[in-house]
Amino acid sequence: MTTLKILPHEKLCPAGATIDAPEGQSICDALLAAGIEIEHACEKSCACTTCHVIVKEGLDSLDEAAEKEEDMLDMAWGLTRESRLACQAKVRDADLVIEIPKYTINHARENH
Repeated sequence: MTTLKILPHEKLCPAGATIDAPEGQSICDALLAAGIEIEHACEKSCACTTCHVIVKEGLDSLDEAAEKEEDMLDMAWGLTRESRLACQAKVRDADLVIEIPKYTINHARENH
């Protein structure tokens, strides 16, 4: 199991959280399994940027982003060098520190 430390997010995780995820699980699925309702408007198909996260620590342990993910990330609000789409980034063997950006490009939150 890998530990994911989620930094506080005003709406989704006000106190922050520490969760465990099995190797190979996406960051998005790990967050959802822990009750952190990160947006995923495209149903995790790498067709939007609503699950954009910033990997503050442990980024090097993740597989490199595919070209499709990189292209989508160009449209993400608050893009950084550590940005990933949570639906595409699979947990490996190193602990991660994750920041969920305050905003997404959606004007309204999707209901899942």
